[in-house]
Amino acid sequence: MNDAVPVSVIIVAAGLSRRMGGAKKEFMTLPGGGTVLSRAVEPFVGAVAIQHMVIAVPETDTAFYAAETEKALFASETNRAQLQHKVSFIAGGDTRQKSVHNALEFLAGQGARGVVLIHDGARPFVTGGIVRAVAEKARDSGAACPVIPSVDTLKEIAPDCSLNARPSLLASAAQVHAGIPADTVVVRHLDRASLAAVQTPQGFLFAPLLEAHRKATRNAKTYTDDTEIWSAYVKSSVYTVRGSPDNSKITYPKDVESIPNIGESLRSAPHGALKIGLGYDLHRLVTGRLLVLGGVVIPSAKGEAGHSDGDALLHAVADALLGAAALGDVGSYFPNGDAAWKGADSRDLLRAVLRDIQKARWSIGNIDCVVALEQPKLLPYRNAIRESVAETLEIDAARVFVKAKTGEGIGEVGRGEAVAAWATCLLSDAR
Repeated sequence: MNDAVPVSVIIVAAGLSRRMGGAKKEFMTLPGGGTVLSRAVEPFVGAVAIQHMVIAVPETDTAFYAAETEKALFASETNRAQLQHKVSFIAGGDTRQKSVHNALEFLAGQGARGVVLIHDGARPFVTGGIVRAVAEKARDSGAACPVIPSVDTLKEIAPDCSLNARPSLLASAAQVHAGIPADTVVVRHLDRASLAAVQTPQGFLFAPLLEAHRKATRNAKTYTDDTEIWSAYVKSSVYTVRGSPDNSKITYPKDVESIPNIGESLRSAPHGALKIGLGYDLHRLVTGRLLVLGGVVIPSAKGEAGHSDGDALLHAVADALLGAAALGDVGSYFPNGDAAWKGADSRDLLRAVLRDIQKARWSIGNIDCVVALEQPKLLPYRNAIRESVAETLEIDAARVFVKAKTGEGIGEVGRGEAVAAWATCLLSDAR
């Protein structure tokens, strides 16, 4: 490609990899050396003359993720040698669109112009040829993306609005779980020959793409990718170049195993270590305090006494994680006598534990909890508690469950004097 045309690169790595069990996929080590992120970036180094690279990292605890992302990027000596003074790490957003917009605004502040290439940090098998082809087509035509033919026959579906529609509870539950709306019918048969799957990197002229993102943000419009934003606001064609079936994105653990020449080496490798942890906590219930469980405030005449906010459930979860990883316990991490933790939000304490779990390269498989409380009933709040715990631990809520028990009038729990919580966790080696 003509080096006179400046090229900026945006790598999107702001997700929390919930579908990978909380182990950030960009940090995974791949057979043959390097991390998912380092392998995703390497082909850009030799294919185009990079003026600046921006990597969008999670907006939660940006400093931590920026440091870890830098380690993953420089697992490649090529990246370290060529990009050390050209790469910046910025906070992304809660959507891919927001992350790209943040990166574009950062680049605008750096005086970026020419072409910008946008690539998924979890797409490690792109080739230099694809990168170069996209950049050249974007330079010449405005916008470009790699595509591959659609393998499956695709159908357009819509809700069944017929009078004789008979919703099936069983079928609906299965469809919703699969991400398909319940009770749908095929409304259009699409011609597979005219369909293609879009990959990254996607390339654009910088200035019009930045303005398109600004308009989309002002209009509060959400789009699936940058080619859609370009088409909506620049109203210019997006040209295609040939992609590759190997240029796949890692989303689920099975995606790694299915990649050609990678899956076999993973299948023959020994399984990572598994660790199980058990945590327990008990707090007296007193008037004048909030009852907080799993980060959720429960309406109650009494709340937990404690040095922090007294969230017995989150303390038990933290204890289970620390025990499984052999890192300590809640008492040693957050001593009662330390003024720094007085009145602390236990979600912040659990996030601090999570960072150490991640630094030790452990991935959370699941969390199972029991709360013993005489009153009030927790069932109406269970889903909110599960969501809160999952959000704090950066995993999917399907990996967290909470059960409620009473003391049947026996002991300090049964007399309404205390709340107790137990938690178990499964950790797996994410290295």
